[in-house]
Amino acid sequence: MSPSRSERYLPIAEHGIIGDLRSAALVGTDGTVDWFCPGRFDAPSVFASLLDADRGGHWRLAPCVDETELASQQQFYYPDSNILITRFLTADGIVEVQDLMVVLRPHDPDHRQRLVRRVTGVRGSVPMTVEVVPRPDYARETPKVETAGAGIRFTGSGLTLDLTSSVELEITDHAAGAEFRTAEGRTEVFVLEVDATGEPTPCDDAAEALFTGTVSFWKDWLAHSSYTGRWRERVHRSALTLKLLTHEPTGAVIASPTMGLPEHLGGERNWDYRYVWMRDAAFTLYALLRLGFTEEAGAFIGWLSGRFGSTRDGDQGPLRVMYTIDGDETPDEVELDHLDGYRGSRPVLAGNGAADQLQLDIYGEIIDSVYLYDKYGDGVGHEDWTNLCTILDWLREHWDSPDEGIWETRAGRQDHVFSRLMCWVAVERMIRMARRRGLPGDVGAWTTTRDEIYHQIMDRGWDPDVGPRGSFVQRYGATTLDASVLLMPMVKFCAPTEPRFLATLDAINDDLVVDTLVFRYDVEDSPDGLDGEEGTFSMCSFWNVEAMTRAGRLEQARIALEKMFSYGNHLGLYAEEIGLTGEQLGNFPQAFTHLSLISSAINLDRALG
Repeated sequence: MSPSRSERYLPIAEHGIIGDLRSAALVGTDGTVDWFCPGRFDAPSVFASLLDADRGGHWRLAPCVDETELASQQQFYYPDSNILITRFLTADGIVEVQDLMVVLRPHDPDHRQRLVRRVTGVRGSVPMTVEVVPRPDYARETPKVETAGAGIRFTGSGLTLDLTSSVELEITDHAAGAEFRTAEGRTEVFVLEVDATGEPTPCDDAAEALFTGTVSFWKDWLAHSSYTGRWRERVHRSALTLKLLTHEPTGAVIASPTMGLPEHLGGERNWDYRYVWMRDAAFTLYALLRLGFTEEAGAFIGWLSGRFGSTRDGDQGPLRVMYTIDGDETPDEVELDHLDGYRGSRPVLAGNGAADQLQLDIYGEIIDSVYLYDKYGDGVGHEDWTNLCTILDWLREHWDSPDEGIWETRAGRQDHVFSRLMCWVAVERMIRMARRRGLPGDVGAWTTTRDEIYHQIMDRGWDPDVGPRGSFVQRYGATTLDASVLLMPMVKFCAPTEPRFLATLDAINDDLVVDTLVFRYDVEDSPDGLDGEEGTFSMCSFWNVEAMTRAGRLEQARIALEKMFSYGNHLGLYAEEIGLTGEQLGNFPQAFTHLSLISSAINLDRALG
């Protein structure tokens, strides 16, 4: 009996991530690399069996035993690093697979992208199989395979992959593979290098040096963290994950390393998140600054400065919602209709149509991140300040406009309360920077705009008839609740004990929360132009923890935080959403979720004393 479609795909949560600050790969608990884009995060995939189990391409390295002989499989990270270890316990013995992408030093001009897999026999002798099946260009091409020196070379779509191994490999059907047995205490090594220009990486003691060097890199980086609180392991895993989502050569920060993973199984909400969302990146900078990682913040501000210098006006305003890691416009959204999709969830989309939207809230998040860097980092220079003033001039003319909002709805533009809130933040932070440092600007006019936005939100964004005591709503003229307004006290729009905010907090917890899991909004009450359902939004769940913390509801906040930890996967990683049965949904791992975990944990830790 052939396996069903669902049986051919691991749950999204059954994965770990490895990376080299340029791209990343997902490794399943079954020993399969089922997602990898060579060279850079947004390059066409070469392993994508996560999106098509038959055609996508993969690199399998696992025991060659039937299910009755496999007692269990376990996965963990080498302490304080992004080196992933998968252990297989079988009737014949125990074997360990160590996966890493090599990073030896910061800003290495000689960096070579290498994916290293080491197999060590722990006990007994276990039969193993290795199967390397690259399918370049999102599986639209079958590569040429040939021997090259002591290894095997795959070429196609302008891509070259060199595979070296301590095990003799055979070429079969545009792939390479072998079967071998482990021996107790012996290690076999496989190295896949992208676009190799030098000598192949030897599979001997040099592989040990790559392992220890990569361990040292991650440990040295994490040692700069200033967090020593109750949830150190959780916070540091989130920090390491955020670091993996940074593109070191440019300073860009992506939203997620994957594309096409569904927010609802079988649904159409299958977006491409391998780009720089201005909102996500700005919040990431805030989280890293809170932990003491000022270098990453400075690198992103440098990337951001390039966007300030090339501002464009028009329907979208001077800044785009998202960019490529190079700071260019993202490619058009296209359907890869040859791919089956994760468990049949189609369409599989590359590129993102939300790039053409107007989302006014990004100006608040961007300027707030600059404000924080100006306060805790090296400060804002003259050119950046001048560009920010120009951007603010545009925002003062357009803040009172309908937009698609933070959730990127495709149901037309609305007057979103959160967008107005973050416009208030943008103006307010510019006033703070000008006054604190004596920077030039029309502070009087800015103050008038700030106050006008404030009064409009209080007058039109508040509905006294929603919930038991009234509530702030999603958009003007509607009664829909929206979890984004949980950020009001966090951005200092109001005190956390403001009666209107406390009433909103109660209303959201009554209507949008299930066992501490928070829905962004009610899709039925507020149609967003898309079919199907979605899960709870993990970032909003952590926002709720922080909102309760700031409101002094510490016991509730702590229980909610501990429950949210239980929804992470076995490695402490989170996708974008969580389904009704606790499954991870959406792209994985998601920067937004991990940065909100860091913020909520730090604030609750401080409140508990």
